[in-house]
Amino acid sequence: MNTAATATTAADTYKTKVTAAFNGAAATYDRLGVEFFTPMGRRLVELAAPRPAERLLDVGCGLGATLLPAATRIGPAGHALGIDIAEAMIEEAGREAERQSITNVELRVMDGEHPDLPARSFDLVLGSYSVIFLPDARAALARYAGLLRDGGRIAFTSPVFTRDTFPFLPPLFSKWIPLSLLSHLPESWHPEQLHRQLHSWLEDPADLEAALTKAGFTDVRIVDEPVRMTAASGEDWVNWSHTQGMRLLWQHLPQDEAAALRERLIGELDALRDGDGPVEIEVPVRYVTAKAAR
Repeated sequence: MNTAATATTAADTYKTKVTAAFNGAAATYDRLGVEFFTPMGRRLVELAAPRPAERLLDVGCGLGATLLPAATRIGPAGHALGIDIAEAMIEEAGREAERQSITNVELRVMDGEHPDLPARSFDLVLGSYSVIFLPDARAALARYAGLLRDGGRIAFTSPVFTRDTFPFLPPLFSKWIPLSLLSHLPESWHPEQLHRQLHSWLEDPADLEAALTKAGFTDVRIVDEPVRMTAASGEDWVNWSHTQGMRLLWQHLPQDEAAALRERLIGELDALRDGDGPVEIEVPVRYVTAKAAR
């Protein structure tokens, strides 16, 4: 068996499914009354500290939760390029930039794992909940190092991964989602498989720092902070979950099991509310910054 060819096919299949999922979700992505990606993106920009007139790249830009506040910081003399594998996301991000009158942004459909861009052409590479989900993120990090000018920086966010949690959900959801539902997912998407194949190097900060050093970075800083995810109700959260990573799970569930899971999640989330107040969940997020080692 050609192991390399098999791995390539699996990665291509994964990307095809992710592209289709987010093309389908773009119109409502992060727009259903749940706060998470926007505050996380703003905090990442604060830590990355873009400077006036810099050139920056945002990998997996989505609707611009990180790209647009970063573009504002670099000002009209700077240039912000956002790339995403989903064409519909790029289209929606362009509309959002226009709505906010941000004119120093360029948007392209592109595979973030293999960016077709000139070497040493950026001062800053950003990636919020995107870089670490690539099939071979460690190899991609080395490519980003090559895109940075001398002294350039990288800044990205990651879930705080553990072996027994879903990679796209806050930890408390693991006790609400029956393990039997995993039988409907491709085996390679099971949490333990994803952890072993994609995320094991992200769990221990020392392993993450070693991966960045090997990729060509130095001055690695890793900070874990909670982001407060809020939703008006459990139903609002579940509706929103169809527009982000959990969409991949919903799409594989039979109708009856999806309905049962929906009912359970709404009930559990509403139980967290204080009266008619919102659902509030503290989500641990890992913020990583580093400099090109040259």
